[in-house]
Amino acid sequence: MNRVMVVGAPGSGKSTLAVTLGQMTGLPVFHMDHIHWLSGWVEREKADKIEMAREIEARDAWIFEGGLASTYDSRAARSDLIVWLDLPLGLRLWRVVWRIVRTYGTQRNDLPEGCPEQVSPEFFRYILSSSRRTQARLARLVAEAGKPVRHLTSPRAVRRWVASVRQSGLPG
Repeated sequence: MNRVMVVGAPGSGKSTLAVTLGQMTGLPVFHMDHIHWLSGWVEREKADKIEMAREIEARDAWIFEGGLASTYDSRAARSDLIVWLDLPLGLRLWRVVWRIVRTYGTQRNDLPEGCPEQVSPEFFRYILSSSRRTQARLARLVAEAGKPVRHLTSPRAVRRWVASVRQSGLPG
């Protein structure tokens, strides 16, 4: 397994899981937020985002985490494994709030330089308004991907799967 696609709604733990898998496997980790945002929380043009994502997809090895639905199909086609973090909305909201409390004003590694952690009412609205749509889109993706999928629906399931990867390596 050389290419792992990690998807899920905001607050599901995509970045954390991707970094953990990268440390365990030595595969390079790519965060979609580095593509999505420019410094100062300025959204990059969609065509540029797609082009940048395609460049990463074309590589021989990666762990690529995050959204950008317009690249889901091509990323899935190149992946060897899809990991879908499908955690409950309440837990995801709590995680986002807790992350903001812990890291407010600091620069996270999964975000581009110049995008410090902040309180964003728009982000919370996005989480609430997109939850069902994101879940349905990801369910279709994994059903149609024709690839191995790990559908993880709880923190315990994530921990167990990570422990199995730590012990035996990525499945495949």
